[in-house]
Amino acid sequence: MGGTAASAAALGVTATTTTSVLEKPISRIRETCEMMGVRPKFDRALPELETYLESQVANGESSETRLTYNGLCYLKQLFAS
Repeated sequence: MGGTAASAAALGVTATTTTSVLEKPISRIRETCEMMGVRPKFDRALPELETYLESQVANGESSETRLTYNGLCYLKQLFAS
């Protein structure tokens, strides 16, 4: 979490807050991956996805819908490489 934790702390966002904000987007992304048949890829990419979404929250993003969309776009890039 390195710099992300410092950025989040500067914004007054705690690890607990970040985790609770990410629960619904990650759950939605997991469900989408299950429907698409790529759950094993999702499971392998989850740590990177969490780090990415934490950075989004640290940069001020709080919309669950936007975090879900950004997370899906990020996974699309990961899966393509």
